[in-house]
Amino acid sequence: MTSPLLDFEQRLQDAFGQTVFGMQAVVRALTIAVIARGHVLVQGVPGLGKTLMCKTLAAALGGRFKRIQGTADLMPSDIIGAHVYDETRKAFSFRRGPLFADVVLFDEINRAGPKTQSALLEAMEERQVSVDGEVYSLPPGFLVIATQNPREFEGTYPLPESQLDRFMLRLELRYPAPDDELAVLDRYSRVDAHAALPASAVVNADELGAARAAAAAVHASEELSRYVLALAGASRQHPRLGLGLSTRGAIAVLRAARIAAGLNGAAFATADDVRAVLDFVVPHRLVLAPDAVLEGAREQDVLAALLEQVPAPR
Repeated sequence: MTSPLLDFEQRLQDAFGQTVFGMQAVVRALTIAVIARGHVLVQGVPGLGKTLMCKTLAAALGGRFKRIQGTADLMPSDIIGAHVYDETRKAFSFRRGPLFADVVLFDEINRAGPKTQSALLEAMEERQVSVDGEVYSLPPGFLVIATQNPREFEGTYPLPESQLDRFMLRLELRYPAPDDELAVLDRYSRVDAHAALPASAVVNADELGAARAAAAAVHASEELSRYVLALAGASRQHPRLGLGLSTRGAIAVLRAARIAAGLNGAAFATADDVRAVLDFVVPHRLVLAPDAVLEGAREQDVLAALLEQVPAPR
């Protein structure tokens, strides 16, 4: 009998195979994020298909989709909404912004100013927004997929640490392999890329619920939890880091490891599953110390050092 987790991922892989090429590992990461209800930050230079990838996921899930374009003049009320006076009712009513959707694509989030970026904090953590003293709940399936260009690009703002920590995963999109890029040219030199999106959802709410239940059934031992906490503790004491892995980050690591184990057909998670998810769960949460930045160190280098420093359970 096929696992609901494996079925869920295969349906997404099939849907993505119709629009993007050579992104099997990225789709695996997106599968983990959807099952874990975790938000995703996608980073890469322009023109690699970030927006198409996000639209494909939204179409495959069949939820309400909204897109926000990050610009320097974007205000918090533009994404959350505002109270507007209704002449017919002679009263103020709340006009909901694009944040009220199942899947929200925030394109080029680091082109929006810090004030607008900070407006997402409550929404991403508590799945609600507060406007003029009133609280409005976001849809249960609320998921933010934000894309960003590298910081070196002109007109971008670095995301605050508190917001980066709310993204469960950060995916790095790189230039595709030659064969995959050739397939892209052959496909999209003749048709519009966005016309190839799935016409209907490939998974329904029951299938997603079954996949989440299967992930929850994957066992993670206390020894494995202590291993994750040991990595987090070592990061907080590392001389090349000004800010280590938070408790929220440790939870994300263990949650992602359990789902990864389930996707591999295992009934329990191991240290190998933890190591398999660290690259897209941890680096964006680490803040390098000033001296390390000057020396050209990378968060990934520190993570590799932590893995050598902390012994893994057998």
